[in-house]
Amino acid sequence: MNIAVLADIHGFSLALDAVLADIDRQAVDQIVIAGDLCLVGPDPAGVIDRVKQRNIPCVYGNTDRDVCNDAFASNATISWVRDQIGVDGIEFLRSLPFSIRIPHPAGGGDASTDLLIVHANPTDVDRHLSPNASDSEVREILGNESAGTIAFGHLHVAYTRELEGTTLVDVSAVGNPRDGDLRPRYVVFSDRDDGIWDHRFRYVEYPLEATRNQMRDSGMPKWRKGFDRLVAARYNRSI
Repeated sequence: MNIAVLADIHGFSLALDAVLADIDRQAVDQIVIAGDLCLVGPDPAGVIDRVKQRNIPCVYGNTDRDVCNDAFASNATISWVRDQIGVDGIEFLRSLPFSIRIPHPAGGGDASTDLLIVHANPTDVDRHLSPNASDSEVREILGNESAGTIAFGHLHVAYTRELEGTTLVDVSAVGNPRDGDLRPRYVVFSDRDDGIWDHRFRYVEYPLEATRNQMRDSGMPKWRKGFDRLVAARYNRSI
C-alpha cells in the first residue's frame, strides 16, 4: 500500500496541480491532505474544487478552523477567502475530521503500527512539533498517542525524527514551504512486511510565474507582499 500525504496548500492551486500531477505518475493507492487548504493564496475555491473532484480525504488545520470561525470574518484576508469559497466551502471545511488513521496491513490491529495523519500534532492544530524541540517537549505534545508513524504539516519544514519507537514525518507544505526550498513537496508512505511504514519525499518545481499572475489577477488583499513572502520561503523567526 502506498499513501501520498500532503499538507498546507493554503490556496495555491497551481502548486497543488503540480503535486497531483506527480502523484498520478507514482503507484499511489490513496492521497490524504493534512490540513490548511485555503487561507493565504489566490485560489481557495479552486483548491476545494480539486479536493472534492478527486474525493481526497482531508483533516482540518488551524487556518481551516479560522476561516470557519464567524468571529474572524472581519479580518480582510479571511473575509476574502470566505467570499471566494462561499457557504458550501465553509461547510466543507467544517466537516473535516481532526485526524485520519490508517492501520498497517501487516499490523494485525496493533495501533503501534498505524499511520496517523494530523495537521500539527495528535493533540491540537496549533502547537508545532519543531525539529529543534527537546525529546521531552515533543513527548508532552504527543501525549499518549501510540501510532508508529505520525505524518503532519503545519510547520512547512520537511524533516523526519525518531522518538521512542515513533517516526515523526513533517511532510512540509505544497503551497508555501518555509525551509528555504520553494519546491512543493509531499511524502509517499509504503507498508513493509514487518509492520513499518517506509517514507520518501517527492519534490516538484514551483509554477512560480503562473502563480504570480494568478495572485495579481485574483483580487486577493496585499498580493505583492504575499508573493514576496512566498518567494522568500523562510520564516522571519526561529522555529
